[in-house]
Amino acid sequence: MRFAVHRNAESRTGWACRLMLIGAASIGVAMSMEGCSKSSVPSEVAAAYERTPTRVRRMSQEQYENTIAYIFGRDIEVGTPFAPLRRTDGLLAAGAASAGVTAGELQQLQRSAAVIAAQVLDKGSIEQKTPSRRDFLVPCKPADETAPDDACATTFLQHVGRLLFRHPLEQQRLKTLVAEAHKGATDLHDFYAGLAPVLEGLLIDPKFLLIADVTEPDPDDSTKRRLEAYSLASRLSFFLWNSAPDDELLRAAQSGEIHDRNHLERIVDSMLASPRLEAGVWAFFDDMFGFEGFDNLAKDPSVYPMVTGATLKDAREQTLRTVIDQLVTRKADYRDLFTSRETFISPALATVYQVPTQPGWVPHEFPEGSARAGFLTQISFLTLYAHPARSSPTLRGKGLRERLLCQVIPPPPPNVDFSLLENPAADYKTQRDRVNAHLHEPACAGCHKLTDPMGLALENFDGAGRFRDNERGNPIDSSGNLDGTQFNDAAGLAQALRNHPELTSCLVKRMYSYGAGAPTSIPDRPVLSYLNGRFAKSGYRVPDLMGAIALGFAQPLSARRTQSSSSNERSETEEIQIEETQIRATVTALNARE
Repeated sequence: MRFAVHRNAESRTGWACRLMLIGAASIGVAMSMEGCSKSSVPSEVAAAYERTPTRVRRMSQEQYENTIAYIFGRDIEVGTPFAPLRRTDGLLAAGAASAGVTAGELQQLQRSAAVIAAQVLDKGSIEQKTPSRRDFLVPCKPADETAPDDACATTFLQHVGRLLFRHPLEQQRLKTLVAEAHKGATDLHDFYAGLAPVLEGLLIDPKFLLIADVTEPDPDDSTKRRLEAYSLASRLSFFLWNSAPDDELLRAAQSGEIHDRNHLERIVDSMLASPRLEAGVWAFFDDMFGFEGFDNLAKDPSVYPMVTGATLKDAREQTLRTVIDQLVTRKADYRDLFTSRETFISPALATVYQVPTQPGWVPHEFPEGSARAGFLTQISFLTLYAHPARSSPTLRGKGLRERLLCQVIPPPPPNVDFSLLENPAADYKTQRDRVNAHLHEPACAGCHKLTDPMGLALENFDGAGRFRDNERGNPIDSSGNLDGTQFNDAAGLAQALRNHPELTSCLVKRMYSYGAGAPTSIPDRPVLSYLNGRFAKSGYRVPDLMGAIALGFAQPLSARRTQSSSSNERSETEEIQIEETQIRATVTALNARE
């Protein structure tokens, strides 16, 4: 099954994809959060943004869940209809531009839609003491529940359709949906039963599942185009909140206020001050740190019996709680995340950290002089980048370079001889002895010189993240270096990483790519350079960086990339038109099978 997505300038049949999204919302040029005008953006940065292509991307599982929760409530169960995105250029989000949906996955989406619709329109049960969701999710009551009510159906579908599609329903489409609900209610003698399949159809509609850029002529420059208001609202919301726009943001799009520079700055400031920002920051760092690896992570229980599923779940949450506290609540310097001794600990983690157990999540600060300092010494990093039954300086060094410095460590060549390492007769007293064997293999030495010197600094922590000062009775040497900076232990590595120039530039690159849903490229360099400067001037505060990127969404785009022979105000070259005949045919076939 394919969703046909086409543009006027290209063959209407040649631009088809399997919900294959051409890319993700293009981000752009960061602008100062200090109320600067468009003219204050350097010309080379503005030119770089103009070259940014408009894109379409597939909604992620989390964005799907967050959107349903905002519209219908967090108690609605949605299932897991989406397959994981493919990590691209260091981010899962960057793979949204090339994600596909198979027929099997579409079937899952259809089932999830049916389950959601049933819950939304559920009448509740007195025996089971469950409330009637329809009483507060449907903003009207039919005159007769056993018959059609076009007025009530219009009210509900107009409201829900606007939130799901992130723009108002076209009048003709609304009339068609109401007619379908009318027919269903007539056939089934039940107003809500007639409404359910219509809501289900909205939930599997490409206009809900795909986030498409739409442009229009820029009124300030006839040679340029800009994102239309609703596309700009979606850009802001999915980037800052990891969810669809709320009612207030959609009203700002409808009124056109979102295109007024002063209003836009106030909108972005308000979104940055919203509690929903935490969900956006949480999602970004979960992606950047590669924490989806926890979904399938396990430790050997015979070696690490204290590490349970709850321990690993809480390890992931501990780091993200710390990120929110330091970077959002306190608006601290991003670099301090890697040296700070302040964090949160749960009972499941207390055993591994060897600290007193207290109920629930509690703030905790490791004492000065402790081996624990920053993200690298938290259980999340130490367990994720280790083997099931032992630590791994190589995996930890590789994780540090790839996740935090945006450097790529190539995989081992196919002809590597591991027999030296796996030889049971080899007398390796410590991991340092074991990994040093790599340095004698020419095919291995190049990469291991990049990963092992900093990974060995974390050898005071075993594969479970517990502190140790010896390995099988042998003292541990935790000295190392990071790109010429020497240190003696994990705290020294943390400080060296904090001061590494690529730490902050990597964050800028990842966050820019995250908002775009696509990898960065050479033409983006002026934008990245500009953002790096703004980030430094802000004191490396992450909300300021996010705000700068968000304001850049309003920058004009080159009309050369959106030329069309159409005389309509919105160019069909940019307004991605998604034909629905194929998806409806597939859904019909799926329904027939069930």
